[in-house]
Amino acid sequence: MKRRPLAIATGTVGVLATVAFALPNLPPNPVTDSVNDTLFEEKSRHFVTAADAPRHEKRAFALPAWIPADATDIRIRERSSGKARVIRFTLGATPLDGPQCASGTPKQQSGPKLGATWWPRGTRAEERPECRDFYQYQVTVRGKRVYAWTDGTPSPTAG
Repeated sequence: MKRRPLAIATGTVGVLATVAFALPNLPPNPVTDSVNDTLFEEKSRHFVTAADAPRHEKRAFALPAWIPADATDIRIRERSSGKARVIRFTLGATPLDGPQCASGTPKQQSGPKLGATWWPRGTRAEERPECRDFYQYQVTVRGKRVYAWTDGTPSPTAG
C-alpha cells in the first residue's frame, strides 16, 4: 500500500498549518520578524517607554505626537507600507486629552486591518476620532490602557 506518501503529505500539511497560525503570534525575533515582513507584510515592535520609540513621522514605528511622553508598554503592529497600524500603550501620570479634530470632519474608517494577540475585541463602540497627526486614528481608552488604530486615512488637518 502507498500509505507512506500519504502520511508524509498529511504531516507536512499539519506542520505548515501550525506554523501559519502560530507564527504571527510568536514573540518578535529575527525569524518571525523576517517572515512577518515578507509573508504577511507586517512588522511589530515593543517599546518599554515612549522615550525608547522614534517620534519623527517618517521613521518606522514612530509614535503619533498625541501619545504622552510618559506612556509605557507600547506595542505597535504596522503594515510594511507604514500606513495601517494598531497601537496599544499604558498611560502614565499625563492623561490623554480629548480628540483634536479642529478642522474638517473625520472620515469613517472600516476597522483595524491588522490583528494582534494584544488587541481586544469590541472596541468599536468606544472609539473616538483623533486627528492631530498626519494619519487619522480611532482611539479607545479603557482605564489606563489606550488602543488606537489607523488604516492610513489622512487626517483632515494634514496637508
